[in-house]
Amino acid sequence: MDYTATQSGFRQRKLQPSMRLRNSPGDSPDGSQLFEDTSRAGPGPQAGYRNQQAGPQTAGFPGQTLLSEPMSNLAMAYGSSLASQGREMVDKNLDRFIPISKLKYYFAVDTVYVGKKLGLLVFPYMHENWEVSYQQDTPVAPRFDVNAPDLYIPTMGFITYILVAGLALGTQSRFSPELLGVQASSALVWLIMEVLVVLLSLYLVTVNTDLTTIDLLAFAGYKYVGMIVGLVAGLLFGKPAYYLSLLWCCAAIFVFMIRTLRLKLLSEAAAEGKLVRGARNQLRMYLTMAIAAAQPIFMYWLTFHLVR
Repeated sequence: MDYTATQSGFRQRKLQPSMRLRNSPGDSPDGSQLFEDTSRAGPGPQAGYRNQQAGPQTAGFPGQTLLSEPMSNLAMAYGSSLASQGREMVDKNLDRFIPISKLKYYFAVDTVYVGKKLGLLVFPYMHENWEVSYQQDTPVAPRFDVNAPDLYIPTMGFITYILVAGLALGTQSRFSPELLGVQASSALVWLIMEVLVVLLSLYLVTVNTDLTTIDLLAFAGYKYVGMIVGLVAGLLFGKPAYYLSLLWCCAAIFVFMIRTLRLKLLSEAAAEGKLVRGARNQLRMYLTMAIAAAQPIFMYWLTFHLVR
């Protein structure tokens, strides 16, 4: 019994210091506790040391911003100069083959001009003044002069011709993407060949004219208007209507080309209706008639197989 009591008392004396240390760390004001409580203490020297290490990394060097800003400005200036030089080089090389600035002139049209031009292409017999108007040695925009050539009507005419051709093939149960592509490519090839032959003929005849390649392309593209009229008439009213409307449009485009090109290819005397003299003027007259006569041939060749 004495041994058991002694052992229990020893256990109580052994557990009391540990409980005192866990539950009441501030009970010994004289500093006699064995371990220091750091749970509520402020930042120690180690935390300050860590902050000192992280400080220079986050703040950066004092001259870093001074070096980065001039370098970025220099890189931006160099990049912009390279971009401007590249753009100028592309514009110069592109203007050699495709005069972008001149193309804007040929698309300067409006609704009134398109309506008058289409009427002139279908019925050119009552039109009297065929001269192109000029302003300070520069032809005025097509929207101000119905006699000026444009590329809007030829471009839209070519696209509409391909669409109408696809419609005609569809009504005959012959439509296919491959056949429509062949139709479009053949029409484009014939147009390019026509312009090239005219350019070669002008070079051989040595005609000094202000006609450009774009002008010839515009005049050659006007025949698509008559082709569309013939195809639509054939689809709506049959083959006789196709032949009648195409015959009318062929005669109209022949007259239109004669009266337009004679001012460009013939001499001033021929433009005024006087007698054409000289071998060179006769060659120009024959060339004008040949260009005008080629339009009905192309119109029939590109449309006769689409109407059945």
